[in-house]
Amino acid sequence: MTTSAHRPVSLRAAWMALTGLSAVFLFEMLDNSILNVALPTIGRDLHASTVALQWVTGAYAVVFGGLMLAFGALADRFGRRRVMLAGLVLLGLASLATAFVSTAGQLIAVRALLGVAAAMTTPGSLALAFRLFADDGLRVRATTLISTVGLVGLAIGPTAGGFVLAFAPWQVLLLVNVPIAGLALIGVRLGIAADDPADLHRDLADIPGALLGTATIVLALIAPTLFVDRSPGAWAVTVAALVTAVLFVVRERTTPYPLLDLKLVARPLVSSGLAYKAAAGLATAGLGYLVTLQLQLDWGWSPALAAAGLLPQVIVLVAGGAVVGPFVRRAGLERAAWLSASAVVSGLAVYALLGRLGYVWVAAALVLVAAGMRVVGVVAGVNVLRGLPGNRTTIGAALTDTAGEVTSGAGLAVTGTILAALFTGSLAAAHWSPQQTAQFEQAVTIAGLTLTVLAAALVGWGYLRASGVRDAEVGR
Repeated sequence: MTTSAHRPVSLRAAWMALTGLSAVFLFEMLDNSILNVALPTIGRDLHASTVALQWVTGAYAVVFGGLMLAFGALADRFGRRRVMLAGLVLLGLASLATAFVSTAGQLIAVRALLGVAAAMTTPGSLALAFRLFADDGLRVRATTLISTVGLVGLAIGPTAGGFVLAFAPWQVLLLVNVPIAGLALIGVRLGIAADDPADLHRDLADIPGALLGTATIVLALIAPTLFVDRSPGAWAVTVAALVTAVLFVVRERTTPYPLLDLKLVARPLVSSGLAYKAAAGLATAGLGYLVTLQLQLDWGWSPALAAAGLLPQVIVLVAGGAVVGPFVRRAGLERAAWLSASAVVSGLAVYALLGRLGYVWVAAALVLVAAGMRVVGVVAGVNVLRGLPGNRTTIGAALTDTAGEVTSGAGLAVTGTILAALFTGSLAAAHWSPQQTAQFEQAVTIAGLTLTVLAAALVGWGYLRASGVRDAEVGR
């Protein structure tokens, strides 16, 4: 990595690198959104069962979430750019393999490989963008630009996917990753300098810690699906996740070369940034799940109308990038972080208390949550990296992404469990009785308020952790 004296002094000067890093984030956002549209077609073409289709998306998410910490630690030891380039090659090859898939099992295997590629590349996009610039303002602007490109992909993915399926096979939707990987490879290879050995660390690899950390995250990501499906093994998997989490903490506290130094995680900027990211993930996942069910099952909206109902959120997420920079400059990074996280919690509270009264309240909740997410998604990650030593930035980025992934799963688990406990009969039934409608509305209120309290507690704790932070305390 270049020294501070040779770092770009504007986004324009780093256009090649930012193009490559934006393409990485575009892959992450576009991939799942465009795939969801094709699931019915994939099911028919490959004669896939419901469980198999669930794992077509689930295999990617579980592998991606489970391996981020391990690859983040690996990148900080052996080179962030090197790991990123290797991941992009794997991304291109795995995407090409889609053309030869003929069974659901083969597609699941390809999706798992794409999860490995995502774990190698996605955290690195934030870490390399952060390290590219010396100025925090440029770091925020660069991260905002990268995330905006990804959110555009998220917004247009379903529409573009539906259009392509009208005249092309579903494999084309996954083959689009090949040119994206190529663009990212060129941008990172030509726009980012080779890793400087002085910016890396040579601590021994913590293999047991990596295995325990991966097992904890994988189990934590599988458990919510089991709860939503009302599987009898849900609690067993949850207990197993807690046990491995405890063993992971014990291991990291006692080994001389931990995968994740818990003393660094306890730093004020790091712990507060993770708390804000976790609160946002918890609230956003719960709100998205509940609103989708309410619009289509409770209010009887068609899928197309329900998609239109989510447009306020999409518009704010995409267009909101223009206000992130000015807002952060005016409020400061720490204040912007807790204010935006509080907006997410407030939006969830509005939905829980008033969402059943009409769409205007649902729209207001979506706008509040999207506005908060647009800011906290940028500043929480930047704050975490500001609070870490320079040779731990990639695992910091991986930790930030993992916090969002795991708490999103927890949000789904909470809502799914409460719905299962209070709603009698099948949620997917064509017509609900008045009693079922009342049960659903009660479940939505309780689930929404429960998530609001949990998310608010995380924001409050993060605020207390970050209070009084001075620039001298920030790790460089």
